[in-house]
Amino acid sequence: MKKAEFTTSETAWCPGCGNFSILETLTGVLNEMETPPSQIVLVGGIGQAAKTNQYISANGFSGLHGRALPAAAAIKIVNDDLTVIVNTGDGDSYGEGGNHFIHNIRRNVDITHFVHDNQIYGLTKGQPSPTSDPCDLDHITDACNMSASFNPLLIAIATGATFVARAFSGDQEHLAKIMHAAINHKGYALVDILQPCVSFNKKNTFAYYKKRVKPLDDTYDPTNKLAAMEKAMEFGDTIPIGILYQNQLLTYKEKRPELFDAKPLIDKQVQLEDVQALIKSYL
Repeated sequence: MKKAEFTTSETAWCPGCGNFSILETLTGVLNEMETPPSQIVLVGGIGQAAKTNQYISANGFSGLHGRALPAAAAIKIVNDDLTVIVNTGDGDSYGEGGNHFIHNIRRNVDITHFVHDNQIYGLTKGQPSPTSDPCDLDHITDACNMSASFNPLLIAIATGATFVARAFSGDQEHLAKIMHAAINHKGYALVDILQPCVSFNKKNTFAYYKKRVKPLDDTYDPTNKLAAMEKAMEFGDTIPIGILYQNQLLTYKEKRPELFDAKPLIDKQVQLEDVQALIKSYL
């Protein structure tokens, strides 16, 4: 039987958007895997990046703004046989979803989180996001941060994430390698993908990133946590891309064996009287 292929559909993105190369790369990566579309779940919140699950022929779930991670974690916990991949934007993940971002790291559920980071709110016409560059007080633009900029990679490493990487949508070969590694990682995997917004962010353009991004070389040790934190703070004339940190710790499944014994939760029989008794106990 011929393996089912992942396909894409027409999008609502602006021509030239960095999301197109992320969509194309992710679809290619999924087609190279042995997992059929029926076993893949793509989860999103609200935003242009969060629409990704609507454009790929796999299972999809669209949640509330900033609430993609708890839905993704629940899907994985209920059915561990599924491969769960989250696509969100920087505002969705680090702004509205900032609290979920931090506590999902602590749980270490085996899901993959791709953040399409254009340093702006693209869907709502260009407001600054948590990752927008700081404002130059002599030249304040629409897309700059009067507050301190949020560093998601530094936060993720310091909070205990076991896979933290950065990629660039303009380098699809490198992006594909990072996506493969993130999906294959056991535990929560974060990939912050630099993704230019051609309509509203006139600073962080493809040319801007191409001049600055630099893949980590073979001498870099991604198991060195302190070095990874230092590397995560490099974001200026040089922007390192690659796997900044990777480690293997107990996953949520391994820490909660009572939830995963014998078969997935979705296949376990639940008696109505047991549920009613549980509800009654809270009254």
